[in-house]
Amino acid sequence: MTTKEILDKKKVKKPITKKAPRVKKASKNQVLHGVPNIRRFFYKNEVPLYFISATNFNMLGADEWIKGFKFICQIECFDGEHPNVFSPKEEIPHDEFTSIEDINNYLLQHPEVQDYLKTRKKGNKVGKAMFLMFDEETEKLAKKLGLEIMFPSAKMRTFMDNKVNTNRIAEKAGVPCVPYVLSPVKDYADLKKVSKHLGNDLVIQTPFGDSGHTTFFISNEDEFKKYEEEIVKEKELKIMKRINCRGSAIEACVTRHGTIVAPLMTELVGFKELTPYKGGWCGNEIYPNAFTPEIREKATAYTQLFGNQLRKEGYKGYFELDFLIDQDNGEIYLGELNPRVTGASSITNHAVFALADAPLFIFHILEWMEVDYTLNIDEINDRWSRQENIDGWSQLIIKHTKDTIEYVSDAPKSGIWKMFDNGHIQFDRMDTHRRAVESENEAFFLHIAKEGDYLYEGADMGILVSRGRMMTNDFKLNTRAKHWITAIRNKYTTQVVEDKREKIVLTGSLTK
Repeated sequence: MTTKEILDKKKVKKPITKKAPRVKKASKNQVLHGVPNIRRFFYKNEVPLYFISATNFNMLGADEWIKGFKFICQIECFDGEHPNVFSPKEEIPHDEFTSIEDINNYLLQHPEVQDYLKTRKKGNKVGKAMFLMFDEETEKLAKKLGLEIMFPSAKMRTFMDNKVNTNRIAEKAGVPCVPYVLSPVKDYADLKKVSKHLGNDLVIQTPFGDSGHTTFFISNEDEFKKYEEEIVKEKELKIMKRINCRGSAIEACVTRHGTIVAPLMTELVGFKELTPYKGGWCGNEIYPNAFTPEIREKATAYTQLFGNQLRKEGYKGYFELDFLIDQDNGEIYLGELNPRVTGASSITNHAVFALADAPLFIFHILEWMEVDYTLNIDEINDRWSRQENIDGWSQLIIKHTKDTIEYVSDAPKSGIWKMFDNGHIQFDRMDTHRRAVESENEAFFLHIAKEGDYLYEGADMGILVSRGRMMTNDFKLNTRAKHWITAIRNKYTTQVVEDKREKIVLTGSLTK
């Protein structure tokens, strides 16, 4: 069934609803007609715009598309060499960070950040900001500073980020999910009772999780016992039939004119060389003909259906869906929703299809710029779906996989690295994102952990991005990927420490 047939069957219309956020009226000469005028608008932008987060990874390159776009980050991944990254130099007293939200709230309260925002004000306008993660406290702090958040409310995002609620939205949208049940679980006997129609091999997910370490694979009571404490404390769980599947990801943007959908990407999941989490996301690939035409068409259609439903729920802007492709019957099912930019956003926004029009984040920000515009969504989606408009890239999210605490005394620099025939790598040149990578013998590396940091199990070490593939056709890490992973790890100099364990607070992934 083609995308058009699927959409016609669902009778999808461009969603303009009473719940949709209202847009201020603009005069006729302020209406932007089509992509060229939208690009020109951002090249001439005078509104201070920011991405505030632990790192600038998720929005790499935004400063090249938008005049006046700056990054405010806690972690200085470029060691002061990135011209548009601001990081406070002095650390002020704070509670231990337990999340990205904590980091962002710290940044908004930091005097150096507040002074930086003041120096860039345009008249009485402080500007607008995007966050990878934020909460109600972030909203209060931003409002106090006069900073507008370019995302729907934290309350709405939290509701939609809940994996249980995601399935309910999918049901309303008509997007298929892996056979499942939503239920609390008291013990193993109770689990068997509520999931008896799903078989013996189950996957359990808590409502909220980070890169796979709250996804549990259960086929017997012993496996249940390992995770019982985490499972039984939840008021409601998503319990799914375990299928023989491959992960995939797709990013999109809900606009007032419809949902723009980027191409489907493969996902790297659970590779022990990269992550300690069995179901943990650890990278992506994008390349022509990665999936059959039928899979691509279904993924695009389902993403449009889901985006249209999000619009009806009052949501607008950037989102990402994980799809699970059943290897036994070829069906595609919704895995989960991320209502935000994600760890895959850099792959999406630097691909050829995005560079030829505009990155997906441009259309997201446009919804908050108080300007009228016209856009032919169907034409963009058609161009972006063509395989000749896709080039091949891979990214690896490298985590500390050992159950140790290690002090980092030396770390590889961010920028372009070159690999030689003997597997040795060498820093070649400074650059701020992957487009400067010229061949598969080069890679862009962004260090997260740097000199003076501590590594703990699951901590992000860095992100490696290169042209070409990092997996084989049967979804195993290829030789080149293994060589790069080993070489980058060898560039870290660390010492195991035992007395710091109780002082390390696990923040989880800083990139997704």
